[in-house]
Amino acid sequence: MTQPIFETILLERRGDGLWIIFNRPRVLNAMSRLLVFETREAIAWASEQSDVRCIVFAGAGERAFTAGADISELRDMTSAHVLAYNRDWLDLFREVERCRKPVIAAVHGWATGGGTELALACDFVVCTDNARFGLTEVNIGVIPGAGAVVRLTRWIGRMKAKEIVMLGHHIEGAEAATLQLVNQCVPDGQLDECVDALVQELASKPPLALAAAKASINIGADVGFDAGLEYELQEFVRLFGTDDQREGMMAFFEKRAARFTGS
Repeated sequence: MTQPIFETILLERRGDGLWIIFNRPRVLNAMSRLLVFETREAIAWASEQSDVRCIVFAGAGERAFTAGADISELRDMTSAHVLAYNRDWLDLFREVERCRKPVIAAVHGWATGGGTELALACDFVVCTDNARFGLTEVNIGVIPGAGAVVRLTRWIGRMKAKEIVMLGHHIEGAEAATLQLVNQCVPDGQLDECVDALVQELASKPPLALAAAKASINIGADVGFDAGLEYELQEFVRLFGTDDQREGMMAFFEKRAARFTGS
């Protein structure tokens, strides 16, 4: 299928990964309504491509991953308008979480507000030491409105989540790693190399098992303990009888690298 072309994002194939690059560098890649819509379209397209093993979010230019919402769009909105506006954001982040492919955030520079919210929805986050995270919405009289409060609290607990959300401070890359908001913080200039290596490693794994692992972890965090156990068991059983399960076990006994196809 022909790769789509968008106005506010770029799609770039790098090996087994599809990079979705926010392309509004003049405004720190702020996420306009159009950018949110196009990102959702890109995720839907990538999800249907069997040769795309991972999705990577990144920002164009040297200054930002994305500084979050385009505040110029919000300034004159009523409560009714902002409800529909933020529901689009909420849906975007749920689609990231529900995508059956691994999703990576490659973060450099500014990643405040919606940039941090997006990172919280991804499966892996790699940042540079010049990255600046933060849920700073309190400083303009609101709170994060697309799930970051809930996700952050589940990640790091109530006390630290209250500190981050209620004080609205920035969080540098190294501190984000200490807080386990990111998987890895690397020197500026090494981000693409590290993310490419992560994509390559993930691409060597069986796609169906990766999708099952992602779903089991995410759903297990959302439901009761017993329901989470049952979901994990059913996913384990479902994977038996797949070509990849047979190939993986045969390769184990034959002491060779497995060749997974996603079937």
